[in-house]
Amino acid sequence: MSVSMYSVRPPHAMAKQYRAGGYWRDCGPLDDLRLWRDRTPDAIAIRAYRSGEAPRPISYGEFAHHVERFAGALYELGVRPGQAVALQLPNWWQTSALILAVARVGAVLVAVPTNIRSRELERVLVGSGVSVCLTVDRWEGFDHAAALREMAPRLPQLRHRVVLGSPAAGEIDFARFFEETPWEQCHPVALNDVQEDPDRIIAVYFTSGTSGEPKGILHTWNTVHSTMSTWVGGEECGPPDTLFVPNTLVHLFGAMMGLFVPLLAGASSVVLDVWSGPTGLALLAESGTTQFISTPPYFFDLVAAAGEKAQHLPDLRILAASGTTIPKQLVTDALHVLGVPLRSQFGMTEIGLGTWTRADDPPDWAMYSDGRPGPGTEIDLRSDTEITGTEPGRLFIRGPGVCLATVGRDSGTLTVIAERDDGWYDTGDLAVPDGRGGIRLAGRAVDRIGGGFMIPVTDVEFLLQSHPGVADIALVGYPDDKGGELACAVIRPATTPPVDLEDLRKYLSDQGMTDFYLPSRLELLPDLPRNTLGKVRKELLRRWLRGEADLTDA
Repeated sequence: MSVSMYSVRPPHAMAKQYRAGGYWRDCGPLDDLRLWRDRTPDAIAIRAYRSGEAPRPISYGEFAHHVERFAGALYELGVRPGQAVALQLPNWWQTSALILAVARVGAVLVAVPTNIRSRELERVLVGSGVSVCLTVDRWEGFDHAAALREMAPRLPQLRHRVVLGSPAAGEIDFARFFEETPWEQCHPVALNDVQEDPDRIIAVYFTSGTSGEPKGILHTWNTVHSTMSTWVGGEECGPPDTLFVPNTLVHLFGAMMGLFVPLLAGASSVVLDVWSGPTGLALLAESGTTQFISTPPYFFDLVAAAGEKAQHLPDLRILAASGTTIPKQLVTDALHVLGVPLRSQFGMTEIGLGTWTRADDPPDWAMYSDGRPGPGTEIDLRSDTEITGTEPGRLFIRGPGVCLATVGRDSGTLTVIAERDDGWYDTGDLAVPDGRGGIRLAGRAVDRIGGGFMIPVTDVEFLLQSHPGVADIALVGYPDDKGGELACAVIRPATTPPVDLEDLRKYLSDQGMTDFYLPSRLELLPDLPRNTLGKVRKELLRRWLRGEADLTDA
């Protein structure tokens, strides 16, 4: 990748169209923060829950102060407009403030979840041209600071490593440098000269995408804002609301629904660093959450924690599950236990929030639909044959929330969405009409595995192909019991006795592969089914793993 990718801007005609429609604006979330800082400085912006510490409420006035201080610290480290700053941090209140501080200095956020390990992290930092990286010392048993320290000599553009926790020699102590030093008093003029430009690239979010090949997704404040404002307006969000989104803030979904939506509405956000079903259930009541928005596994955890007992949650008014088709039983169980109908959302890193079910839909509509698009967003189902309720089409989306561009993590190939197919984005999903102006997802047209996060299939297969015990390999998704997918390695073994699952997983881990990419199931075959062009028939393998097909069908 090249940092010149950050210079991509929307075509003038498109920007004019979306501004005229009210989907884009001339400011960004920093103006939202200033609005609530001035109007309601004592209102709670963040209810921070950090493991082992007492809950910490942070007012809008305090939050705005921290953003200015952290921005001053970044400026002191030499960060200037257009440069890239990486965050790989847990869900702490500091993470929320740092996301906005990066914007305050006009830099580009490179968002890296904490479950990304060394191999992928180094590629991201190299390709993104990161000059400053902020990370945690240790998290969930992994030494992030040590991993960054080891690769630092191979990262000539990386000038500073900032550690939240216990830094080593050569690393900057976040608490001392960012939190305890009044940098906001040192650079006010320089920072005020930074203009908030809602049409410039402000963040890169990495995903394996629709083909299994990792890529960076380039968003502006306006592409993010359009889907935020759609939700805020459609669901009448305002200062009385408290949103609880347990997903990571260093990913588009978590940041959009857990930081930018509350900021736009003047609402509160619940920030929790260590999730469990019992903890989440307790915080729903304790925090007065009005909207709980997440992915299906979190809802399964809540239901399991509650057991058969219905919860008394008088403030809760919206439950929404995003990222993948919701199992029907979860819709029933969530309503019974939490007392509010479970809504369905369909979204992707590339498009933000694409569709969702509404309050005026039947209470169980999430069993049958993934919703309809909001204002300004168009959907198109395409097929060479007639599309019916049982015959899906390929789902395309166009609208103000679609990212400006994607860039190959390793190849650096830049694809500007507006320059292809009149701005239509191919989601790689199959869908059928739901009968109410929306869609129901019906599978994947391309090779993707995952739920909230996608597994880069090509990367994993490439590494496994080099294992001495593997003669042939296909990584295929199979359903878990929480509405997502896990990876199964289907291999033709090269040795006797054949390789086992633990050996494969250790082989990948030893090369720095991220934990959740690792296969959790192994199937051995004498030969992999292939079509006449020699390509592995993964659609047949998927059905075989689900018990819906026999390999003699090959």
